[in-house]
Amino acid sequence: MILHRLMHRFSIGCVAVVALAPAVNAGEKRAVIELFTSQGCSSCPSADRLLGELSHDRTLVALSLSVDYWDYLGWKDTMSLPGHTARQRGYAKSRGDRHVYTPQAVINGVAHAVGSDKAAIDQAIAHSRSQAHTMAVPVNLSDADGRITIGLPASTSGARGEVWLCGVKKAAAVEISRGENRGRTVTYHNVVRGWHKLGDWSGKSASWTVSRSDFKAGVDEAAVIVQERPNGHPGRVLGAASIALK
Repeated sequence: MILHRLMHRFSIGCVAVVALAPAVNAGEKRAVIELFTSQGCSSCPSADRLLGELSHDRTLVALSLSVDYWDYLGWKDTMSLPGHTARQRGYAKSRGDRHVYTPQAVINGVAHAVGSDKAAIDQAIAHSRSQAHTMAVPVNLSDADGRITIGLPASTSGARGEVWLCGVKKAAAVEISRGENRGRTVTYHNVVRGWHKLGDWSGKSASWTVSRSDFKAGVDEAAVIVQERPNGHPGRVLGAASIALK
């Protein structure tokens, strides 16, 4: 798998900044972890299991994004979206590197690590949180009377970004009959099933309301990501929240 061919160039370079990470209050989200994975990737099941463990940490928004570029190996990923592949490549362009592989965890939009390496992910969280504006915007998210309401306060730092709403399936067990993982049943956690751009946030107080019926069948959680978009590519995550749907 491409992971083994790329990792000799991979270096997060962030061990020395762990102590600089700001404290996290109860209920505050400290990181968005996007795991780029594939049902056709033999290196991915261990990362998929780790994401399942991370999904229980309420200070994290942990998301699984299936890509489609391994489909040619003999198994078409049943949860992949072409937009996930484009998003992963967009992150690489924002960072200015060519690190696109599976399993790849992108942390807060600015750092990446092997998706099965918890220590590296923890280091990347600390490194990213030492950078200005990262996860500094509180996102209010509620579900009542069949409607999802998203609210952002006015920015005190000049931060601006796009606001995205994701429909998420908490768990999905997939029997894989072909390809590198043939004969295995893998459970995927917090699987992103769709993206909807709510709008551009100018830094002023803003809110949006979305009908619960707008989500795909089988979606049981919603996640909101407020994110910079430098040069047309996804970048630093300014804030995030997630909620179980009633």
